[in-house]
Amino acid sequence: MKKKLPIVAIVGRMNVGKSTLFNRLSESAKSITYDYEGVTRDVITDTVCWKDQCFKLVDTGGIALKKITDDPIGEQVRMRAIDAVHDADVVLFVCDGTIGILPEDRALSRWLHKQKKQTVLVVNKIDAKAAVEQQHEFERLGFERRIAISAQHSIGIADLFDDILALLPAPKKIEEVEKPGCRVVILGKPNVGKSSLLNLLLRKERAIVADMPGTTREAIKEQLHFLQESIEVTDTPGIRRKRGVTEPIEKLMVKSALASLDETDVVLLVIDASQARMVDQELKLAFYVFEERYKGLIILYNKDDLVDEQTKQDLEYALSEYKYFLKKVEQVRISVLEKKNIGKLLTKVASVCKRYTQRFSGEELFLLFKEALQRKPLYRAQQRLIVYRAEQVKTGPITIALTVGEPKWFGPSQLGFFEGILRKHADLKGVPIKFVLRKKRPNK
Repeated sequence: MKKKLPIVAIVGRMNVGKSTLFNRLSESAKSITYDYEGVTRDVITDTVCWKDQCFKLVDTGGIALKKITDDPIGEQVRMRAIDAVHDADVVLFVCDGTIGILPEDRALSRWLHKQKKQTVLVVNKIDAKAAVEQQHEFERLGFERRIAISAQHSIGIADLFDDILALLPAPKKIEEVEKPGCRVVILGKPNVGKSSLLNLLLRKERAIVADMPGTTREAIKEQLHFLQESIEVTDTPGIRRKRGVTEPIEKLMVKSALASLDETDVVLLVIDASQARMVDQELKLAFYVFEERYKGLIILYNKDDLVDEQTKQDLEYALSEYKYFLKKVEQVRISVLEKKNIGKLLTKVASVCKRYTQRFSGEELFLLFKEALQRKPLYRAQQRLIVYRAEQVKTGPITIALTVGEPKWFGPSQLGFFEGILRKHADLKGVPIKFVLRKKRPNK
């Protein structure tokens, strides 16, 4: 296993622009930014590289030094931010240059000095006139390295990167950064057990868990190792029906969850099995993931410890209408609370990831489809359909190009025929198959 990357943690009181700075420095992961206190709850991370050197960047919620007794979630946010500082090699202490030094900034400054961490004082919002006039005030906080930036407008970011690299212990080069062999995203409605599942898979309390909707607000990304494979797992905010999403921050949460699909291989769609059904929104999400985004799919029926025989039968009956679709995907009954079938789930994930990148030779595919058409010819407008060539042009997802006489004659039912033939030929459960059509060029 490769050595861990050095860690750079962004800290500061609420609403000073920490998440905006994280998004400016990060290359892929995005924190939700909204002009409202306490938006960031969980610790958000990304691997960031600058001048061929890499480190792990960590965004935190607003850090408070006094214990929060009347808000359990707020206390978890506070403790995670403090833990991030303890784990960090370099701390970026962000202050709002337009406001100046507040008592919370002074208290946090004294605490950071006691931690004896390599710290860069980052005075944000320097694009504002008030920040320019007040920036010398921040000298009183006593940090050797101080830089004025605008995270919003990218002012001073290159210099900040150079300061970070100057403080990092033996930064890792890009070629040394371990890349995951498989990328997995956990999706589902609020309160179905997504964050609890992430914590169980990682064997640590990584995501904040509370018995209320909307606890997770941003995609949380971590890596685990299973069967000598590195798997990147991303937990996401709960997705509700569009008409049920009313608050602006919740719209950003849903957007964050769906954006996580851009760079994933396999989706774990978590369902509350104790409800004895999949609601319309969950079914649409399953079809969207598999048939529109072409991602591997494993449906997890969580809370199996609460399911009696009658509930199980009711769920099976409710799902029987969608058997034609569900037979293509993997399904696992789990109980996060009782740790039931979690080992089985990881085995399924490894198998689906392998299938998602499976390759077939052009000769294998052409002979397979040719023989199938000989046994059962396909016709359209009284014309027999012919496939002149078949080749796999991409993997992850499996993408097959068919060279045919008239592409418009090959609709969903015809392509479904070829998909069925390939699924009988090879174990492709849990992974989609994408077809693209090419028109045969006339012989010269």
